[in-house]
Amino acid sequence: MLARIEVDAPSGATQGAPDETLLDGGPKGAAAGRERLCIATRTVRPIDEMIRFVAGPDGRVVPDVKRKLPGRGAWVTAARGPLATAVKQGAFKRAFKGKATAEAGLVEATERLLERAVLDALAIAHKAGAVVAGYTKVEAALAAGTPVGLVRARDASPDGVRKIDAAAARRPRTDAMPIPVVGSFESVDLDLALGRTNVIHAALLPGRASEAVLGRWRMLEMFRTGVPDPRGARQTAADPARD
Repeated sequence: MLARIEVDAPSGATQGAPDETLLDGGPKGAAAGRERLCIATRTVRPIDEMIRFVAGPDGRVVPDVKRKLPGRGAWVTAARGPLATAVKQGAFKRAFKGKATAEAGLVEATERLLERAVLDALAIAHKAGAVVAGYTKVEAALAAGTPVGLVRARDASPDGVRKIDAAAARRPRTDAMPIPVVGSFESVDLDLALGRTNVIHAALLPGRASEAVLGRWRMLEMFRTGVPDPRGARQTAADPARD
């Protein structure tokens, strides 16, 4: 079972690090390292499990989910708990030497940006031809064993979910891992991302565009659940090994 991220995690922590040393050197520096120190938990984690924050021109702390905003950045474990702790305990103010203010709604604003990042990536993948939508097309893609992930509206019918899960369980596969299912959005959100109506089921085809969708979705789910790998959570299609 995957461990949930805790705010107080002494193992691997660097409790004595001065707050001002927690900032990176800017967007280029942010991309250079593979690990960063969380200003809330004081633990070192892979950057794929963290979110970068910068201070805007007005001094307000803003999430940099794409790690491209200018200025030096502070890093927080990608979960609601650690971010709420960073805001409550003034970790951003200390990291930015008193020159930044983290507003009370930062946690919610960050989640909205993470949601937007997934939908933007899905739209790009669709334009790249890496998304097929509709029950029949998804079922056919699964029969061919091509999808690297599924997209499912939260308001999908139980019968449709059951049938797609059964098709996923029958698909040709090279490993025992269940196929990831992006199930974080309502059909109206998927309609806007894919530029069509009544999107309930879709499949992600192999390629960098689909991997970008899955990567951003994993970050969103980690933020919501505190679980680093969503494949250990509920958002996967039925695993035939469990049938």
